[in-house]
Amino acid sequence: MDTLVDDLSQRLAQRIRLERDGRGWSLADLAQRSGVSKATISKIERAEVSPTAVVLVRLASAFDLTLAGLMLRAESQGERVSRAADQPVWRDPETGYLRKQVFVRPDNPVEIIRVEMPARQRVTLPASSYTHIRQALWVLSGSLVITEGGTRHVLSAGDCLGFGPPAETTFANEAASPCTYVVALARN
Repeated sequence: MDTLVDDLSQRLAQRIRLERDGRGWSLADLAQRSGVSKATISKIERAEVSPTAVVLVRLASAFDLTLAGLMLRAESQGERVSRAADQPVWRDPETGYLRKQVFVRPDNPVEIIRVEMPARQRVTLPASSYTHIRQALWVLSGSLVITEGGTRHVLSAGDCLGFGPPAETTFANEAASPCTYVVALARN
């Protein structure tokens, strides 16, 4: 799995550089638009550091993309069959949150993502990461607390939540054991 994580980090680094270069932006331009420092962006583009989920959301928003859209561009390999051994995996260096892209295709509006949230960890994503998608989350094991725009949802294994309008959302595993869940999303 570490090989896949390393490979995805390399592809993310390349994709961020391509997105920036494609817009004719300098590091300073992207830093100003994203609120991420030039030094951090430079290290990300050279794959010296792996960005956190929050930093990726900020960069994606600066490119007028969702986090899912940025990941799609970095992960996409164009195959119709998504073999388990080839599914890209990314780990948030801050929380240990593990994201596996189970299915994604540029020509299909549906994505499937499997997430493992370590015990006692949380990730908060801004409303902008949901502006171009609709999603549902299904808890496979453990429990997860989702606070979506001030509304708190406590989910246990087997529970499913359909997300509402874009809002800042916190995914929190308040339990002493990991939580595994699946996100199905459709791009608008």
